[in-house]
This record gives sequence, structure tokens and C-alpha cells, in this order.
Amino acid sequence: MPAPAGPFLHGLAARIDAALPQTQCTRCGYPDCASYAQAVADGAAAINRCPPGGDEGIARLAALTGQALAALDPDCGAEAPRGVAVIDEDWCIGCTLCLQACPVDAIVGLNKRMHTVVAQHCTGCELCLPACPVDCIRMEAATGARTGWQAWTPQQAAQARMRHGAHQRRKAGADERSAVPSAVAGAGDKRAAVAAALARARAQRGDDAQR
Repeated sequence: MPAPAGPFLHGLAARIDAALPQTQCTRCGYPDCASYAQAVADGAAAINRCPPGGDEGIARLAALTGQALAALDPDCGAEAPRGVAVIDEDWCIGCTLCLQACPVDAIVGLNKRMHTVVAQHCTGCELCLPACPVDCIRMEAATGARTGWQAWTPQQAAQARMRHGAHQRRKAGADERSAVPSAVAGAGDKRAAVAAALARARAQRGDDAQR
């Protein structure tokens, strides 16, 4: 049974969204699954741009749109077992950049305190990897050899959509608060704190390498 569609989509776009895995990985070239679903419905995007959905996902979209089956677009990535992010807490500097990058708020932690990933909420999107300035996040296999919809369930997709919606609302609220001039100054302070933490982490790694 497919997961329910996003609340702001209608018609074909809603049905396409309900057939997507909701990992919110952006590998399709769109900012989230709902945006990709709307683009497919509008004829602006092909149905073969979702690696997490894999071949079964393409077949679902082909059935919904009447388009011919096609191989997964290699420019978007390859169908593979789903991973889960793991943070090396010994190297985490508490910069919170991964918290901001996670589209489903699966990472918890405080500023200048180590962070951790709540594995059951992680979609394996990998967006936290490039966000980490000290490369302390790695992906671990979570589904064995299972890929695509064999490695994911409609229930997990529905949960991911709900959490992504909550993330978007929280981010929108934060963006509104950052419009206040005092918050802009705070952002500069935060960048300076991250830079200082990076310097400390690099120095520590250098010391460890010399031992």
C-alpha cells in the first residue's frame, strides 16, 4: 500500500509523490520528493531519476504516468542497499551543520556538544556527509543486499514524509527569526565558533598522527 501523498500536491502529482520513497535525498535534482513528483506530473522531469526507488520505483511511476519503462539515469546515482549515517562522536565538534542538513531531523545534539543519529529515522540520504566539516560521519549498510523498495516500506516512507514536513516548518520558523538584525550578528559568531572548533580538531588530529 503506497504512503499518503504530501498535503500540498493534487491529482497526478499527489499519486506520484505517494509512490516515491520519501528519502528526500535530492539525487533526482530536485529539493525534495514532492518537488520531483510535481515536475514529473508537469512533464518537466523523467520518471527514472530516483535511485532510492530503484527499478520498482520506475515501474510504479511508469504505471502512473503511462510513460515507457527506462533504466535508472546514471547521472542520479545507482540503486544500492540503503545506508544509515553514523557519527564518530570522538571527532564531532558540535557545529550543528549536520542537524541543519538532515531533511528528516534524524540527528540530535546541541551546539558544541557531540551529535548522534537516530537510526530508525535516518533515510540514508547522505546529505549530512558533505555538511560535516571534520568528516566524522560515515554510512553503514542497513539492509544487507536489499535495494530500492525491497529495502524500504510504505510505513517508513510515510514517517519520512511527516518528519520532512516538520523539518520544513521548523526551518521556515528559523529563517523568519534570522531576519532580525541581531540574529545576523549571531550567525557571524557561529561561523567564528565553527572555524575555531575546526582548528582545534585539525590540531588534535595532527597531534594524534605524530604519536
